[in-house]
Amino acid sequence: QVQLVESGGGLVQSGGSLRLSCAASGLIFSRSVMGWYRQAPGKQRELVATIAPGDITNYADSVKGRFTISRDNAKNTVYLQMNSLKPEETAIYYCNARNSLNRNYWGQGTQVTVSS
Repeated sequence: QVQLVESGGGLVQSGGSLRLSCAASGLIFSRSVMGWYRQAPGKQRELVATIAPGDITNYADSVKGRFTISRDNAKNTVYLQMNSLKPEETAIYYCNARNSLNRNYWGQGTQVTVSS
C-alpha cells in the first residue's frame, strides 16, 4: 500500500519561506517521479514541480527561481523549498508519486497560508 505523508505546511508572511516534506512508503521510490501540486480555493489543482529519477526537475513558470524540489532516495523523501512566497500561493499542497507503470498516488495535502 502506497502512502505519501506531507509535512511542513503552515502560516507564513508574504516574502517568507517554508520547506515541505513528503515521506513515501510502499513504492520503489528511486524509480518514481515525485511531484508537488497545489490547489487554491475555487481553482483546479496545478503542477508546482516534479523530480524524476536522476534528479531531472521541472517547474511551473510561476515558481521558477523561487522554489526548489529535491529528493533523498535513502530516506524515501521529497522536499519542496519555497522562498519569496506570495499571498496568491495560499493553497493545499499535495505530494504526488508516479511509478514506473504510470500509476499516480496522492498524499492527503498540507495547508500553506501566506499572509499579506
